[in-house]
Amino acid sequence: MDILLFSSYGVEFLLRWVHFLAGITWIGLLYYFNLVQGEWFKEAGSDVKSAAIAKLVPRALWWFRWGAMVTFLSGAAILWMRMGVAGLEIWTSSWGITIALGAVLGTLMFLNVWLVIWPNQKIVIASAPFAAKAQAKAGLASRTNMLFSLPMLFFMGAASHFGMPVRSESRLGVFAVLVALILLLLEWNALKGKLGPLTTIPGVIASGVLLTAVFYTLAEVLL
Repeated sequence: MDILLFSSYGVEFLLRWVHFLAGITWIGLLYYFNLVQGEWFKEAGSDVKSAAIAKLVPRALWWFRWGAMVTFLSGAAILWMRMGVAGLEIWTSSWGITIALGAVLGTLMFLNVWLVIWPNQKIVIASAPFAAKAQAKAGLASRTNMLFSLPMLFFMGAASHFGMPVRSESRLGVFAVLVALILLLLEWNALKGKLGPLTTIPGVIASGVLLTAVFYTLAEVLL
């Protein structure tokens, strides 16, 4: 008897299940850090804050960074399987273009977690010299990840549930270059810049919605 779950279709489904579980864990903690913990830290006393940094934050960061890792790896495996079936042409399809944009955003977020947020948070947890500077760097990268998460989730969902027709493949390169330039500028700001409108929760949400609208408009106009 053939068992559907053990077929290539079933394996992809299991990978997608793992991707969803890990993604919910990762993005849920991202929102917790930005919407709850960060705002609470602004009001908490120094003793309570120190205890939270020593006991609570490391636990949350463990699930945060490994949730990001599993999300990234399972997503990459799904894309590899899809490309193995459909070939490179998949990246010029509506699904491929849409999922690629979501995947690029997710990859930047993953790299921010492991290369910026976690290294700087280790300095904060250890109360090492320059902890305040490290906290600021981690905070900016975290707010940038929250900014990226809005268009990332929009385009990840749109790939399967809101397919946008591709009317002009000839302008795909222009679309890709414009998106890349915007993301490079935002990522540069995440590494070297300032919070700006990301200082407040309404600011980061509004910026995320605006970024989603910009990417969607570029897709409608160019593709």
